[in-house]
Amino acid sequence: MGYNVAVVGATGNVGREMLKILDERQFPVAEVTALASKRSAGKQVSFGDKTLTVKSLEDFDFTGTDIALFSAGGSVAAKFAPKAASQGCIVIDNSSHFRMDPDVPLIVPEVNAAAASGYAKKNIIANPNCSTAQLVVALKPLHDAAKIKRVVVSTYQSTSGGGLEAMDELFNQTKGIYVNDMPSPEKFTKQIAFNVIPHIDVFMDDGYSKEEWKMTAETKKIVDPAIKLTATCVRVPTFIGHAESVNVEFENELSAEEARNMLREAPGVLVVDDPEENGYVTPVECAGEDATYISRIRDDITAENAINFWCVSDNLRKGAALNAIQIAELIGREFLKKAA
Repeated sequence: MGYNVAVVGATGNVGREMLKILDERQFPVAEVTALASKRSAGKQVSFGDKTLTVKSLEDFDFTGTDIALFSAGGSVAAKFAPKAASQGCIVIDNSSHFRMDPDVPLIVPEVNAAAASGYAKKNIIANPNCSTAQLVVALKPLHDAAKIKRVVVSTYQSTSGGGLEAMDELFNQTKGIYVNDMPSPEKFTKQIAFNVIPHIDVFMDDGYSKEEWKMTAETKKIVDPAIKLTATCVRVPTFIGHAESVNVEFENELSAEEARNMLREAPGVLVVDDPEENGYVTPVECAGEDATYISRIRDDITAENAINFWCVSDNLRKGAALNAIQIAELIGREFLKKAA
């Protein structure tokens, strides 16, 4: 028995990745429908060896659709996700719109799968921010072992987090530098080629960016509201893959070696940690991979019960599309089949 699945935002970076991963993981589909805005209707996208013709979201009736994977932005989700949910479809939304809604579970399956049962309140599940998703996969086993008090994280986020136009801007600016004809910034506030920008999303009244606020609020909701987290989020001139430098302070004793062993057993995590042999993972190496890679695990010599580590993941996969598909697998396995 397969599920009828709709992918909303099917022509975007994450939407295309969702279709790719649905096929890669052999998700049990009866029918897949690609949806996007009216202006994208009629375009074609790939699903395995099939070609799907994109339909208009505005005209689509979700009755009979089991699961809808939304990756079309907050305003689209706000308008159409409740409509789909009211027609009996379970929505998994990649935007930030529903993440802090107390009646909408915010899920990373390796971390808080049990909370997914709360989907029934609104028929909606939220997918976390890309930088949060990879972080909490690493934090959860450490928190279970020694109880995290405080996290300080600095992110190095690729341009694909800003969409295809952001990636194009990096490419065009880089090319322009070599021919002395560099385009002006449009997607970014400043030059992104050969530069880093400590500004992702809008700034808030307290001086933090909204991206930084998301990491704090979402980690609390997913892992533990008692965790204190402060973040600095930076856009860097890479195409795919977010990296994070993480400092974690615990209530109880936990050494770097103990943390390394725990992370080796953690679901969704791969430890590559042998600095002398260049045993660490960079964004280029994680592109196209499902795992969250952890490297450079070491004791913080300035604080008691604290460690540092380096965390890298493909933001289009675990940070977005893969996590959404994993949620769909969880819903199908634990809830839809039981109700059938």
